[in-house]
Amino acid sequence: MLAILVALALAALAAPLCIRRFGRNGFLLLALVPAGCLGWVLANWGTGQPSEDRRENLPWAPEIGMDLTLRLDRLAAIMALLVLGIGALILIYCARYFTDDEPRLGRFAAELVAFAGVMFGLVTSDNLLVLYTFWELTSALSFLLVGHYAERATSRRAATQALLVTTAGGLAMLVGIIMLGEAGGSYLLSDLVANPPSGRLVDVAVVAILVGALSKSAVVPMHFWLPGAMAAPTPVSAYLHAAAMVKAGVYLVARLAPGFAHTPAWQPTVVVLGCASLLLGGWRALQAYDLKLILAFGTVSQLGLLIVLVGSGTHDAALAGVSLMLAHAMFKAALFMVVGIIDHTTGTRDLRKLAYLGRRAPALAITATVAAFSMAGLPPTLGFVAKEAGLAALAPTSPNLADIATLAAVVLGSTLTVGYSVRLIVDSFGDKHRSQPTGPVATMHRPGTLFLTVPALLAAGGLAAGIAAPWVGRLVEPYARTLPGSGDYHLGLWHGFGLPLGLTVLAVAGGCAIYLSADRIRRFSARRLRIGNADRAYDAVLSALDLISLQMTSTTQRGSVALTQATILVTTVTLPSVVLLLGDRPHELELRRWDSPVQPAVGVLILAAALAATVLRQRLAAVLCIGITGYGCGVLFALHGAPDLALTQFLVETLTLVIFVLVLRKFPAELNPKSIAGHKVPRALLAITVGVCVPVLAIFATAARHDSPIALQLPDAAYHLGNGKNVVNVLLVDIRAWDTLGEISVLLVAATGVASLVFRSRRFGLAPRVTDAQSPPSDGDEIPWLRAGALLDPRYRSLVVEVTTRLLFPTIMVLSAYFFFAGHNAPGGGFAGGLTAGLALVLRYLAGGRYELGEALPVDAGQILGAGLICAAGTAAVSLLLGAPVLSSSTLEFELPLIGSVKLVTALFFDLGVYLIVVGLVLDVLRSLGARLETKQ
Repeated sequence: MLAILVALALAALAAPLCIRRFGRNGFLLLALVPAGCLGWVLANWGTGQPSEDRRENLPWAPEIGMDLTLRLDRLAAIMALLVLGIGALILIYCARYFTDDEPRLGRFAAELVAFAGVMFGLVTSDNLLVLYTFWELTSALSFLLVGHYAERATSRRAATQALLVTTAGGLAMLVGIIMLGEAGGSYLLSDLVANPPSGRLVDVAVVAILVGALSKSAVVPMHFWLPGAMAAPTPVSAYLHAAAMVKAGVYLVARLAPGFAHTPAWQPTVVVLGCASLLLGGWRALQAYDLKLILAFGTVSQLGLLIVLVGSGTHDAALAGVSLMLAHAMFKAALFMVVGIIDHTTGTRDLRKLAYLGRRAPALAITATVAAFSMAGLPPTLGFVAKEAGLAALAPTSPNLADIATLAAVVLGSTLTVGYSVRLIVDSFGDKHRSQPTGPVATMHRPGTLFLTVPALLAAGGLAAGIAAPWVGRLVEPYARTLPGSGDYHLGLWHGFGLPLGLTVLAVAGGCAIYLSADRIRRFSARRLRIGNADRAYDAVLSALDLISLQMTSTTQRGSVALTQATILVTTVTLPSVVLLLGDRPHELELRRWDSPVQPAVGVLILAAALAATVLRQRLAAVLCIGITGYGCGVLFALHGAPDLALTQFLVETLTLVIFVLVLRKFPAELNPKSIAGHKVPRALLAITVGVCVPVLAIFATAARHDSPIALQLPDAAYHLGNGKNVVNVLLVDIRAWDTLGEISVLLVAATGVASLVFRSRRFGLAPRVTDAQSPPSDGDEIPWLRAGALLDPRYRSLVVEVTTRLLFPTIMVLSAYFFFAGHNAPGGGFAGGLTAGLALVLRYLAGGRYELGEALPVDAGQILGAGLICAAGTAAVSLLLGAPVLSSSTLEFELPLIGSVKLVTALFFDLGVYLIVVGLVLDVLRSLGARLETKQ
């Protein structure tokens, strides 16, 4: 199974090249990948016994229970059959649906193949957290596929709508997954279903998971995104919205039903919303004229029925539900592809513009009719067999009002299904009492053989499966046996005369009557029956959220930095202080004033500098005083035995001062008295409050600790697990490397943000270098200490600074390299080394200006940032590929001539990424706030 995921991922990566090389015929080559994967699934089908379930496990993040655990049981195998089998047929269909000049065709192929891989991962994941990861990836890929025609506003809206609805449901589902996993003590589906936890928390978790499942399967009231998604190309509709993605919610309900169908909220949620979808989707399908919309609303209706069946929690209903899921995937995918062929050959999908199509394309008409027979539940198709099984399973055994209402809703929904099925076939392919074809049909071109073959295979599959119903039953029954029930019912084409057959006859007769009265029904619904429009409700909700957000931001974010900062500080002080006053708190506080008399002296200096910064009017002097407070904190770190923190603090403070100076060049030298005149007292009170509350809260938080701090275990863990003596650096690059990866990503975003704010329209790129034309003539005796120094204004040029820079720059770079390599066992590391290298660049810039910066490092900052991120993320990926936990490190020991024994920890490569990102950030800031501001804007 892991090999299948890798194969589909590689095929997705190769898809653009394949399409570029072979054109649309590249889809035929890509179809071989899911077809081959399907062969593996069929070869490992098994007998359906739980002991024969195939399991694979790849450790990923075991500390949080997130290992890549895959399981192929009968339900997963059936879903894999749909995902891979129909996926391969869809790719073949794409080879004739698209033309070679279709824009972004390579990217589309990659996304479609990737979706097949993600969907396979979803249905085989036994770990709920991994399942959720694949779940959200299906939403992301669906967004890209639905929005393939990005130049169309309808496509962009449909893609955004589908993404918002399914990801909102996915967030609710994530909360439910965490609650259920914590309550059950495991995130494995097999464990939770076999030993389901109970309690009110579990009930809430199940409802939250159902919200995600029902949103993905377009169940009322979250159904409206599916008809809108018909703006996608037809292959997307046939695959995602008929056979694969919308089945994800049905699959999850079926997967959880054996363990949680008994929970109090399960049956009301599943049955009521499923019946509502069944009826509403069928009713809307009768009113639409666009062929894809008819099928889309029909899909909403059928998904509602599927949810009712697989969620009922009985053997017979599960048997019917999974059988109908197979039938629905085949007939609905076939019908969508038929509609694609009609649109492709006639140029329209409007029922009103089609007449005599059956005469012009008889093979297409036969394919559509066979598929529609299965959709309507007519014999001898699998749709009929599954519908009969569903009616038998839902037939009440006692006079129960809820069961009777459910059965009545299913019968009425089946009647509507027959009605729009008849309408789809007759109004699409019939003559409509016309003497000649309509214009689009008269000018249509005949579809090719391969184009027709794919939907014909699916339609024929539904017919053959109906005839071979007992064989299909043997495929489905291993899953059905996991639910309670006698298990006496078996799939078959004929069960004799009884209630199910009578209800089927009633549905067929009623559906034909509805079709014959369709015009009157539409007029009646337009005048009398107004059930609302979910799409407009969606727009209203978004507009309301926009209005609320505008009102909130207009109150809290008025563009005033002082107000924003005050809001943050007030919140920071108020919330913890209120909790501290009202909640439990330690009564004994042990305070140690200082460890050395130097510490209070440094504290007095920091306090004096802080007070001076508040009264000074000159900007540069105030910034220097703020810098003194930072350096003072570094001294306190050093005195307290934290050399790494002290080194980092000194480097950061120095770099910050330089950045302040670069920015302050564009500001007046002194503050405007009017800007600081008002609100002095409130500002002073807030500052004093924050200054008092933060240390008080820290003291109480420290005193509240009852157990030994984990910091006491870190030196031993750093040495034995991280193979390093410097606890701080080992924490950054090994023990908590995930945090560091997130932090350097934030640094990269910050660098991009600074560049975007300064340049607005485009990135500045490389700093300028000195050209030969700009170089002044030399008499041969002058020593060019800095090549760009001669370009500076003589008023700002200093020979002493140039000579000092020329001498110090190599030394600082060597020191930077030392910090980088020594950081695992001594103070330093990639962050400190990168800051040191950044200060060397700052020195070159201050001495020689922007041209000297280009001479010092003639590389684009964006390339350095990207290389750093790739290096750090690549270290994580390599660990995963080698079967080790992500970002885990190992030690390599070898001998080098003259040097001797060398001990290399692989975390060094992660640290190299940190080093490069810090250097790139400094370079980007210098070019943004320094070099760029020297040029004309």
